[in-house]
Amino acid sequence: MKKIFLISIIVLIANLTVSDIYAESKQSVGSSAGEFIKVGGAGSQFLKIGPGARASGMAGAYGAVTNDLTAVFWNPAGLADVKGISGDFSWTSWFGGFSHNFAAVSIPVGSNFTMAASFTSFSSNDIEITTIERPEGTGFYYQVNDVAAGATFSGYLTDQFSFGITAKYISNSFSSLNAYGVAFDVGTMYETGIQGIKLGFSIHNLGTTMQYTGQELNTSKKLYTAMNAAPLDASYTASSYSIPLIFRAGISSNVYKVEDHSVIAAVDFVTMSDTPEQFALGGEYTWRNFVMVRAGYRFGHDQFGFSGGLGLKYIGGGFSGQVDYSLNPTKNLGLVNRITVSLGMK
Repeated sequence: MKKIFLISIIVLIANLTVSDIYAESKQSVGSSAGEFIKVGGAGSQFLKIGPGARASGMAGAYGAVTNDLTAVFWNPAGLADVKGISGDFSWTSWFGGFSHNFAAVSIPVGSNFTMAASFTSFSSNDIEITTIERPEGTGFYYQVNDVAAGATFSGYLTDQFSFGITAKYISNSFSSLNAYGVAFDVGTMYETGIQGIKLGFSIHNLGTTMQYTGQELNTSKKLYTAMNAAPLDASYTASSYSIPLIFRAGISSNVYKVEDHSVIAAVDFVTMSDTPEQFALGGEYTWRNFVMVRAGYRFGHDQFGFSGGLGLKYIGGGFSGQVDYSLNPTKNLGLVNRITVSLGMK
């Protein structure tokens, strides 16, 4: 009874916190989920892209399922289930010539806690600079490079309740301009003990605003054009911007489990500070703890809908390895492919 009361208090505090934050954002950027008046209200959009082919194969219905190193993104509390030294490497072929890469390593701390370090990058190929006078290109190029480096601490407070917190450093680079910030993610997960049902709640990107600075904002101008005087050095000041605040609530269950077969079903609700609310529905079938088949659907997104994926797992001799692949078609932007390799030592 004490455990249930503790969970209820934490969930209530999380909901009140998100409500207060969103009340402020509604006054400034709008609040209607039915209208796209919130779009463009935040920068660092790469922070919305989830790593891991297993999660994306389930359409992102992963907040109450995650038990691997991608938990540092989906719900830090899930990292508590990662035992031993582990590594995870994920590569995503994003549309528009962009690529999304994720790497993480973890080590156990005592018997109930785990620490992890993670690195995420989102980068473009060379993009040619165009102008009004030269719309076909100037022969000069620039790149977009966004980076997030984080440290996560997670563990079990009871046999059924886990928590996790992530601190991360964020960098946005656009040509010669750069912006920097710090953010935190907080998550909880509760195993009900009923039909394998798990509940997950997390808040992401609680942090500072960011602002671009760099050489390209510097200029030289005369104070009065009519005066025969040397120009003065000046610089433009870029407007600051927020990072996307995300609240995720999920539920999962082992709906079917016999000797060689098991099925997990999951549902996630996601609300963000700059887009309408979304739902994700996903499932995973596992045969002999060796082959996994996944599928899912995301509701409320203007590009992503159906998704699918496959996985292979090997466990033996104190070593575990897993390879996952997912495919996410978009309505107008092509296919998004993900490959993830996970390694662990017990």
